[in-house]
Amino acid sequence: MMTDIVLDRFFDTKEKKMAFFQNLIMAAIADKYIDEAESDFLVSIGQQLGITEEDTLPITDNLTSLSFIIPKDGPQKMMELQTLVLMMLQDGVIEEREYNLCLEFTRQIGYSQDILDDLISRLANKQS
Repeated sequence: MMTDIVLDRFFDTKEKKMAFFQNLIMAAIADKYIDEAESDFLVSIGQQLGITEEDTLPITDNLTSLSFIIPKDGPQKMMELQTLVLMMLQDGVIEEREYNLCLEFTRQIGYSQDILDDLISRLANKQS
């Protein structure tokens, strides 16, 4: 599990941290179930970002109306995509809804499906 990423390098404001965390939550709930590994991953990332449970209330209270918040910086886009893929891989099963959500994010940040598929393959191999 990749929880040793240097998040402060990418997220220097509370707004950026919350946008990233919202994107992660969207990936976590894509299959309509958050298992223990996904929950642990979210908690770990939240702790690294310094996000409190209270900070997440606006997100959790509006789960049905969330949409991706697209980062502007190239390196941040790739780091967020990698983290979304890691979230998708946490339970060991890639559900179609999770994949399609990651594909939507991938396209919104200007990358191709091939990049997503390659990233999934590389990260899945690292976890096994």
